[in-house]
Amino acid sequence: MPTTKSAIQYRKGKLSKKLLFELYEQLLRPRMVEEKMLILLRQGKISKWFSGIGQEAISVGATAALDNDELMFPMHRNLGVFTSRNIPLKRLFCQWQGKQPGFTKGRDRSFHFGTMEYNIVGMISHLGPQLSLASGVALANKISKAGKVSIAFTGDGGTSQGEFHEAMNTAAVWQLPVIFVIENNGYGLSTPVNEQYRCKTLADRGKGYGMRSYTIDGNNILEVYATIKKLATEIRKNPEPIILECNTFRMRGHEEASGTKYVPEKLMTEWAIKDPLKNYETFLLEEGILTDKVIKDLRKNIKSEIENGLAEAAELDVVTSTPEAELADVYAPHFQEVVSPKTNQKSEKRVVDAISDGLRQAMEKHDNLVLMGQDIAEYGGVFKITDGFIKQFGKERVRNTPLCESAIIGIGLGLSMKSYKAMIEMQFADFVTCGFNQIINNLAKLHYRWGENADVVIRMPAGGGVGAGPFHSQSNEAWFSHTPGLKVVYPSTPHDAKGLLIASFEDPNPILFFEHKGLYRSLSEEIPDDYYTVEIGKAKVVREGSVVSIITYGQMVHKAKELVEEMNIDAEILDLRTLLPIDYDAVETTVKKTNRVIILHEDTLFGGIGGELSAHISEHYFEHLDAPVMRAAGLDTPIPFAKTLEKDFMPLGRLREKLDRMIKY
Repeated sequence: MPTTKSAIQYRKGKLSKKLLFELYEQLLRPRMVEEKMLILLRQGKISKWFSGIGQEAISVGATAALDNDELMFPMHRNLGVFTSRNIPLKRLFCQWQGKQPGFTKGRDRSFHFGTMEYNIVGMISHLGPQLSLASGVALANKISKAGKVSIAFTGDGGTSQGEFHEAMNTAAVWQLPVIFVIENNGYGLSTPVNEQYRCKTLADRGKGYGMRSYTIDGNNILEVYATIKKLATEIRKNPEPIILECNTFRMRGHEEASGTKYVPEKLMTEWAIKDPLKNYETFLLEEGILTDKVIKDLRKNIKSEIENGLAEAAELDVVTSTPEAELADVYAPHFQEVVSPKTNQKSEKRVVDAISDGLRQAMEKHDNLVLMGQDIAEYGGVFKITDGFIKQFGKERVRNTPLCESAIIGIGLGLSMKSYKAMIEMQFADFVTCGFNQIINNLAKLHYRWGENADVVIRMPAGGGVGAGPFHSQSNEAWFSHTPGLKVVYPSTPHDAKGLLIASFEDPNPILFFEHKGLYRSLSEEIPDDYYTVEIGKAKVVREGSVVSIITYGQMVHKAKELVEEMNIDAEILDLRTLLPIDYDAVETTVKKTNRVIILHEDTLFGGIGGELSAHISEHYFEHLDAPVMRAAGLDTPIPFAKTLEKDFMPLGRLREKLDRMIKY
């Protein structure tokens, strides 16, 4: 029997001795793994470590309280989630050492990975985004009436991020069955909590969102387990989000290299007394559930597990690959089978009508497709593309959102993890900056990092010419065309708009679907009434010619047509239609046909698609050129409001000059 009593007051209630022992074993395992990892770190056998020593009760208690098929979204101090879900230690060691049996093929480190096999989705370094992903999973659970919850972890520092607010607010508005666990460990790296927030407790923030919130002792394994068990049981039946603040303390540095010199010694001493493992062990000894021999034997067994796992991992070489294999994993595998319409019936449709028609038919075909965006429900969206959709598909699938683009994109990704399809409408493409992180660092990289696809389409009403000024007229497609893992689609006709949009919903990869606002109601043509698709990644010659090739997309396709016909130039016009991936075969064909090329886009010149295409053509087809590759693009300024200034911004005057130069060259 111990000579000291536990510093933590435990209430075992009706918990069985078996469960009490299992919780101890689950608490001990990550502690022993960490202690070994710290040794390996000093030996240079792993590159970095974020220690959760002193915080294990939160991870272990939460994991034990949930069903194994409920998704968890841990961070870098939640080793207990991974070990309590019984991930083989060999695989974890391989992950941390960049070896093949890990979860990321050496492409990401430590806990920056997920595994749907164990229903865990790891973090990215930006801390906040996983809160929205967990909300998306909760939305899927609510729509499907699965009776399941999701749980996401964040730290006290992470609660200062905008994504925290967006995720909380949206989860509250939609009453989603998700538990947000705040591990309040006193410091965000070296910044103490009194420099991070002014409220008395972080749980106080729940009042502002209209959410239930609680503060508990995060070092008390039984309190964590019982609280989460109770809350999860409640919200499985009656969905709602909950904030659970778990007070704890980080006993080591933010990561090992940063140390703890900034922490007052008194705090370290006070919290060392509250160690979750030592106190729980003392309690179980007092209860007669543990003996010194049982502890010794258990430690011996876990040590053997660790050493065996390390030995197995040590036999493996650090992961190697080839450029071909790396490129092959950027996108989720998808072979597009182009669908032809079943009937010959056609109707005259504007671009805006074609997009609405394609969206409606995609909703009819995919009953797991959920639409989200500001004012898209009863109002039908600012461009009326989803007008009437509520009546046909209901509010569960056509959802007005709060003004929180980042959270909605993250929720779309969470839906995808539960086999839903998601469409997010940016009211204007300009507003996508508020969701940039989720697109660039989550949607785009997920499949490459750990093999999960992101079945999300983001519709982007873009472009100028309507006098809407710098924040409603940008052409920002180049931002995303630079990002591996995304697909960027930009149709120029009603036919292509409908067919490419439907194809986008059949593709399991994240797609940025650009729609030029200037074409919405200015252009119409007869298109099939039936469901059909157009191949993504395939350009189209829209005007045959032999003197010069104009490579362009979007509204500039039509502006180029008008100008060459006015100037009576036998120009070929290639409509790219997809900007990522680009159809380089079509580019090669037109270059070799006319031997003169102008690349045209409304986007600004510097850093635009034209620069990349020009470089590709010069590098690969130089011997076929009779003149330098030229570019005509928007002025390198923000797009102005006044019509006179906007006209000067647009590239048509510069295109005329380039055509004159090219013909005379």
